[in-house]
Amino acid sequence: MQTARLLLRPLEPGDAGAVHRACQDEQIQRWTTVPSPYLPEHAEEFTGRISPDGWRNDTLYNWGTFTRDGGALVSSVGLSFPPRTAVAEVGYWTAREHRGRGLTAEAVAAVARWAFDTLRVQRLEWYAEVGNTASRAVAERVGFTVEGTLRSYLEHRGGRRDGWVGSLLPTDRVPGPAAG
Repeated sequence: MQTARLLLRPLEPGDAGAVHRACQDEQIQRWTTVPSPYLPEHAEEFTGRISPDGWRNDTLYNWGTFTRDGGALVSSVGLSFPPRTAVAEVGYWTAREHRGRGLTAEAVAAVARWAFDTLRVQRLEWYAEVGNTASRAVAERVGFTVEGTLRSYLEHRGGRRDGWVGSLLPTDRVPGPAAG
């Protein structure tokens, strides 16, 4: 799948090095569920087993998003899609050097359109720990409606945290068409 500036494709074993480098960022480790410290074997497991198994089992669709000009890893966008339900959850992280340019919002919008058109998802949900303003900005830019705060909802590194929740419906306006 492509957008104006990105190529989105399933992560594969050859992406492990780039995923490992990106996940060394303290902000990715702070706000997401990636292991901390993030070791090379974590990236190898994610790109070599977890991501391919998710696609094969129709439970987790994880894309690596890469610049069309140069092929640099920009972000990872994942869709959790439990079997026999019309609700999916989207999550993402962005490599430090690609933040603030709208690239992850572009990728999330493309994944949302794919979820609605291909999987026939009826509700796409987004969750983030309260305070993760960068994730919230991406969600809002894509068109998610922030529905509120769920107290002690997210489990993170052995504790419970308050979380923001938002949704996107097939009838909502998702910015920009996919480029192909």
